Amino acid sequence: MHPLLAKTIFNLWPPFLGAGIRVGRISADWQQVEVRLRLGLTNRNYVGVHYGGSLYSMTDPFFMLMTLKNLGKDYIVWDKAGSIDYLKPGRGTVTAHFKLEPQWLEQARAATADGSKHLPELCVDITDRDGEVVARVHKTLYIRRKKGR
Repeated sequence: MHPLLAKTIFNLWPPFLGAGIRVGRISADWQQVEVRLRLGLTNRNYVGVHYGGSLYSMTDPFFMLMTLKNLGKDYIVWDKAGSIDYLKPGRGTVTAHFKLEPQWLEQARAATADGSKHLPELCVDITDRDGEVVARVHKTLYIRRKKGR
């Protein structure tokens, strides 16, 4: 799927649309994605800052999709686990910048070349407009080369 079409679909997807999550950019090679979340009535908690579930939701699918797009159809890629550390209250617009390094992708290919599973952990920071880290999300992926490929 072309990144521009994917961005449009994400931005119209009801869970993202309702939470105020917006995909700002997907690079042509699917190695970089930028996601933003503006503080609004649908995603603020009782004390007026970003609801933690919305912060996590804005990061949920991207490492898995980026990895799958880069490794291709010969691979199984799933989210295996995820956690989030809330570091300070999120106010205003927050942003997550996802990036997969080419050498990381090569390591994943090498680790799965014989059909073994690979469970890498990736991390993305959610930052406020001043660049301060509001939350840190850890994702563990399950990657395996399909049998017979």
